[in-house]
Amino acid sequence: MEQIWAPWRMAYIGGDRGDGCVFCDKAASAEDEQNLVLLRGEKTFVLMNLYPYNNGHLLVVPKRHVGEMEDLNEEEMMELFKMTRKMVKVLGFFKPQGFNIGINIGSAAGAGIPGHFHIHIVPRWIGDTNFMPVFGDVRVISESLEGTYKKLKQSLADLF
Repeated sequence: MEQIWAPWRMAYIGGDRGDGCVFCDKAASAEDEQNLVLLRGEKTFVLMNLYPYNNGHLLVVPKRHVGEMEDLNEEEMMELFKMTRKMVKVLGFFKPQGFNIGINIGSAAGAGIPGHFHIHIVPRWIGDTNFMPVFGDVRVISESLEGTYKKLKQSLADLF
């Protein structure tokens, strides 16, 4: 049997998540590049997923700590979806052939951070899922988070 080495997963599996909310911490911080925050709006912000399903996996998050969709106000809902639309355009830089855009509400639905509502944007390419996640429980991400961050910041600057 061959082994696949993915030591970066240990930070996620066994990492100390602390008592606070990671999204609230990132929203309050001014360290955007370190926190992989790409864009800030009045009510929302966009950041890269630290443990992406695919290259360019983004999260659109309300700044206010809200766990349930029904607790979002009208301004937050509108900005969440406008920001999602804007980031789909920005991700066009990578020439994806499709997108998964989704919301996981509650741990049972797969929410990794169930207490703070957020939208996932995952660019997709034909053939981007292969045997690795099925047999090796490993995702292959073809570029560093820092490299992708720089490309997305440039795409934002070019488009807006």
